[in-house]
Amino acid sequence: MKHLTNREEEIMELFWEKGSLYVKEIIELLAGPKPHYNTISTIVRGLEEKGFVDHEQFGNTHRYFAKISREEFSKNSIKNLVSKYFNTSYASVVSMFVEEQKITTEEIQELIRQVESRKNTENE
Repeated sequence: MKHLTNREEEIMELFWEKGSLYVKEIIELLAGPKPHYNTISTIVRGLEEKGFVDHEQFGNTHRYFAKISREEFSKNSIKNLVSKYFNTSYASVVSMFVEEQKITTEEIQELIRQVESRKNTENE
């Protein structure tokens, strides 16, 4: 999956929160100084080229919508992060969190119990 700029991610968040949107509606929802219509239109078309959004045509205008879910995007982003910075080692990621005291060994043990419980439920 391709990388998104901060602005692209901000626009994707709007699609995930609000659903289908016209470019004009996206501009209204953005905080701060309002960007030019053509700027947002170009970004949204770029998101479409990258496979993140699609559109429905209504006359001369398009209403855009997310083609992938936030969950799918999150999973792929984490996979890319682990691949790029941790040599595809999820154990290294967990180790880093333990070393940085972001997660305790007790929390890891609880996660293991939850995973084992799910596996047992699926096998029944």
